[in-house]
Amino acid sequence: MVVKYRFRLYLLTLAMMCGFSLLMYRLWTLQIVRHEEFVNKVPEAKQLRARIPGVRGEIKDRNGIVLATNKASFEVRVNLREVYEEYARQCRVKKLDIPTVPFEYMDRGLPRKKQEPDIVRMFQELIIARLEEMGLPAPNYSDALRIHYRSFGGVIPWVYQDSLSFSEFSQFAEHNLGLPGVTVAERGSRVYPFGAMACHIMGYVRLPDDQRVSVEERKGWDYYLPDDYGGAGVEKSFDKYMRGKPGVRTMQVNERGRIVGELSFEEPRKGNDVYLTLDARIQYIAEKALRDGNVGRGSVVVIQPQTGDVLAMASVPSYDPNRFIPSIRQADWDVLTNNLTVPLMNRATRPYVPGSTYKVPIALAGCLAGIQNRNFNCSGSVTYGSKAMQCWIKRQSGGSHGSLNLSDALMRSCNCFFYQYGNSAGIDNITKVGKLLGLGERTGIELEEDMPGILPNPAWLRMTSPRDRWSSGYTANTSIGQGSVEASPLQMASVTAAVASGKSFVPHLLHRVMDHEELVMEHKPVLRSDLSQHFEPKALEMVRKGMWKVVNDSGGTARGARIPGVEVAGKTGTAQNWRRNEKNVRVVDNHTLFITFAPYVNPKYAICILVQGGKSGGGTAAPVAHRVMEQALALENGYQVTPEPLGEVEGNFKLIEGITYSDIGVPLVAAADEDGDTGTDEPANASTDEAPRIRSAPSIRREADQQGTSSASSNRAVKKAEPVRRAPLFNRGNSTDESSPSSPGGGFFRRLFRQ
Repeated sequence: MVVKYRFRLYLLTLAMMCGFSLLMYRLWTLQIVRHEEFVNKVPEAKQLRARIPGVRGEIKDRNGIVLATNKASFEVRVNLREVYEEYARQCRVKKLDIPTVPFEYMDRGLPRKKQEPDIVRMFQELIIARLEEMGLPAPNYSDALRIHYRSFGGVIPWVYQDSLSFSEFSQFAEHNLGLPGVTVAERGSRVYPFGAMACHIMGYVRLPDDQRVSVEERKGWDYYLPDDYGGAGVEKSFDKYMRGKPGVRTMQVNERGRIVGELSFEEPRKGNDVYLTLDARIQYIAEKALRDGNVGRGSVVVIQPQTGDVLAMASVPSYDPNRFIPSIRQADWDVLTNNLTVPLMNRATRPYVPGSTYKVPIALAGCLAGIQNRNFNCSGSVTYGSKAMQCWIKRQSGGSHGSLNLSDALMRSCNCFFYQYGNSAGIDNITKVGKLLGLGERTGIELEEDMPGILPNPAWLRMTSPRDRWSSGYTANTSIGQGSVEASPLQMASVTAAVASGKSFVPHLLHRVMDHEELVMEHKPVLRSDLSQHFEPKALEMVRKGMWKVVNDSGGTARGARIPGVEVAGKTGTAQNWRRNEKNVRVVDNHTLFITFAPYVNPKYAICILVQGGKSGGGTAAPVAHRVMEQALALENGYQVTPEPLGEVEGNFKLIEGITYSDIGVPLVAAADEDGDTGTDEPANASTDEAPRIRSAPSIRREADQQGTSSASSNRAVKKAEPVRRAPLFNRGNSTDESSPSSPGGGFFRRLFRQ
């Protein structure tokens, strides 16, 4: 009996020893062998990095007058990950499923469908309903909300409302403590203190989108607030200089995902200030000259002949770039893009048929060929092939100009002279001079919309019309700036500057870049060509003298450009043109131009004026040039100009007989035919100002949709939701559930981005 119980005791002891051995083995395996594996799985304190946008640098004129700066704006941002996590927490407490909606997408060219969390419904129930209870604005942007969540999740906060008034900001700041993921923050936004002045140069900035912010840029950030960036004009061209350096806020988060403190904060830095070559005073003078002259469509370009600095570039109709900040209403954008006068187009860089102003580079082509001293006879017409090409004077009075030299031919704008002169010079020399002056190619100015124009020659004709052959008639038509010739007012201002100074510079807008008081870079003039290396001084002086006679001789076509006490030189032009009106009826719409420089000795300014719908260059463009030149020259003699904010100019298609200013009386003007353009047998050009191609569309302000704009509609939206299905916790970016901070009260996000 004793042996029996002893045996059982041994078995029990053996079993216990085996059990303890297995337990020890398991403990050894878990604590020793797999130690590293489990250490990595233990929640621990982490650090989160948040990117704070940099402050954009200012745009100033050459004298330091601020043309674009920043102001504080208020916006409501939402961390959608926190919204999701709070909704998921409530569902777990209530033992409900997380709502989902189907999402269709393309995978390797094949349509796919999957379920994604219904973030719109969550937002309506958690945020919109609460905002309405508080009496705060609660619009709903379902599509924008879904797209942002799908693209960024919680990595980039969603801007729910922007451009808040101070009272709205105060209301949100007072009530937002109970809203998950919601924070009200201050953000720098662009402001243009002079309104529509120089709008086509300034351009605008736009808000970043999912296409702009790449995955690479977001790497390394737990929360990423991107910078605004340039969408058009110099805002886009010089964006790399004005971008500020982002700030960094590093937060300590404990093992439960709660913020326990701020480890470090690096202030965002302001970007560099860009100084333009513009003189805000001359820009204001040019803008006012167009407005006071009731010009509905036109432009003014003022260049410094010795450097190529663009001192002013005005274009009408115009727009106020402040309408684009931070975003523009869809209705306003539609008005701008559908307007037939095309206010978005910079007419200073858009090519037009230059008319008789083109006789100046043709005159230089003859100098290059060595025929500048030859006289040519105007009998009223010149025949090429079977076609007689007439001079304007024969159409007007049946007469002729007789024998003319180069200077007098420029003064009288004789077509017959330039038909013969251009053919004697040869199309090759015309092409060479065009290249020396920058015609037929982009000028090089720092604007995207810089267009090349057309410098017609046999090579161009072979490319555009392979079946046609170049002839003397083509050269004759090119010699009076008609036919296929196209040049922008900026190009013709550059031509004028080259004749004035003897050197052709690349026109430019960048003056210098400053980091506070430190010079980052300074633009140096870029010489395109030195005319003294290609033309004899006497030959160049003959061309300049001809332009002097246009303004100062009794037979000149631009007597309205005279300025007492100042020797002014110039050349008028009226390019034949027609367009179709709203009834599709063909109507006359000539383009009148005037190029000028002054003073004649040591010139300070070279100007090109374009007036669309004018009767003559002498009657419409020359008075505008007189206004701009006279006031710009007066600045050096104590004349005071204080730029003020300017409103938008609405374009129109009114025909302009002549332009006068109340303080200078009625100018002496030439008849339309005296410009030498409208009395020819050549057919008028048919053109329509086409809207510029929008390379970077502005940020369009979202319109609130019907769904979810009130509590009732929110309830209706919930009833229409897809069948509820269980969805996993949704995470975006590089974070996981274990490391994601959970802050139903929104305190985490608020502290993370406070500035």
